[in-house]
Amino acid sequence: MSDNTITVEIRDRVGKGAARAARRTGVVPGVVYGDKKPPQPITVDRKQMDKLLQNPGLFNTLFELHAGDRKQQVLPRDVQLDVVTDVPLHVDFLRLSNTTEITISIPVVFVNEEESEALRQGAVLNIVRHQIEVRCLASAIPSSIEVDLAGSEIGDSIHISAVPLPAGVVPTITDRDFTIVTLAAPTIQAVEEELGEDEEGEEGMEGVEGEEGAEESAEGDEEE
Repeated sequence: MSDNTITVEIRDRVGKGAARAARRTGVVPGVVYGDKKPPQPITVDRKQMDKLLQNPGLFNTLFELHAGDRKQQVLPRDVQLDVVTDVPLHVDFLRLSNTTEITISIPVVFVNEEESEALRQGAVLNIVRHQIEVRCLASAIPSSIEVDLAGSEIGDSIHISAVPLPAGVVPTITDRDFTIVTLAAPTIQAVEEELGEDEEGEEGMEGVEGEEGAEESAEGDEEE
């Protein structure tokens, strides 16, 4: 299996009993739906499913699904997990074509943090949105949206209008220029903690010097 290929088996039986029976054989029941076609029950090998779940970008990655001699593009939409063991119980795939337009949440990634004057001065990065919901073609789903922190200063706010998006990718929120992240001044507590650490260091040095003086005095007493 390549990284973007999922091999499945067509499932004839449906229902809770059939799903439980399928799990006992080491597979995960699921369904493929969408693209104006009837839903197709399937099963995915448990080991293959576990590997898919290790992908942090699973729900915004386009896969080629192989079912016998048929191939189709799909997007994972939901995975039901056991509430106790986290074992996958069921998986849903959305069937897509290259011309299908979808709504999807894309993770935000911050770049050039080392070039941010604010962060060098100890600013706090307050992330307002970890993901941004966008509309785009299924064939043009970005893996992430990059927010450039280069040159940012304390007090700055970065809005969606300042973030370049790939061609054909548009945010679903269009009625306002929403905030993605702010760079706030260091909190008073953080400054006090830092000062406290400095004072503790000075007291520690004085303590060491005092102990050394006491040892020298004791040695002098022994010589007398």
